Amino acid sequence: MTLTFEDFPLGRFGTFGPRHVTRDEILAFAAEFDPQPMHLDEDAAARSMLRGLSGSGWHLCSLMMRMMADGFITRAASLGSPGVDEVRWLSPLRPGDDLTLDVDVLEARVSKSRAGLGIVKFKCTARNAAGQALAEMTSPILIKRREGAV
Repeated sequence: MTLTFEDFPLGRFGTFGPRHVTRDEILAFAAEFDPQPMHLDEDAAARSMLRGLSGSGWHLCSLMMRMMADGFITRAASLGSPGVDEVRWLSPLRPGDDLTLDVDVLEARVSKSRAGLGIVKFKCTARNAAGQALAEMTSPILIKRREGAV
């Protein structure tokens, strides 16, 4: 069943995951996209303010996007997103973390210029197995309305 705008009421939409994160994938992502010492080198990471090897915030955002896609976006009548309103990195992503993603609908409104389209603003919070919030992202997604809802 395809999820339409009407399937996203305000409040908690769901929790997705878990997604296990390995040391090897943290190192691989960092080597390719964010080659900073705290993401690549155990000794340098231990001396950093993060006090140990940590995944890039951009790696965490990529994991969040994948969890959103697997959880609901690929089943939604999504037309894309105009961007991300805010991303906050709250705590380090660590090797061995098991991530879950809490997804809340903050706002849902019908487009003023296109009646067949809704704009749903999501807040996604990535957490480790201990429940500690690692990152928050707020982003609108454009989603088709159900046939006959116009």
